[in-house]
Amino acid sequence: MGIEETPRQQKIATAIQQELAKMLQEVIRNQGVSNLVLSVTKVKVTIDLSMAKIYLSIFPKDKAMDYLKGIQENKPQIRHDMAKRMKNQLRRMPEFSFFMDDSLDYVDTIEKALNQPENPFEDPKGLPKRQKK
Repeated sequence: MGIEETPRQQKIATAIQQELAKMLQEVIRNQGVSNLVLSVTKVKVTIDLSMAKIYLSIFPKDKAMDYLKGIQENKPQIRHDMAKRMKNQLRRMPEFSFFMDDSLDYVDTIEKALNQPENPFEDPKGLPKRQKK
């Protein structure tokens, strides 16, 4: 049993998620990058509002790690730009940590396993273990 998020944490996480998605989409559009889909799937804010874990879904998958690395290298600039955009909503912008959201891949793997002739429930070793972040 984990600690539930407070309403304040949820509001801040939602505000960061929406504003960060807008900002990243604008950057992608302004740089003229084509064939790239980036979405902010989840934001988790710590109870003291000092850290935010941001989960990104990037398509195409083959270049996803390169884009994630670029985003991680530009964390200070992203945080600064977000602080300017949200100056009327937040007094202090939390530190950002970016992660890849692999939940869609995990769901796809489970669906493929269920559609195969072998029963994955009889032999669960065929299913991949999910890493908790």
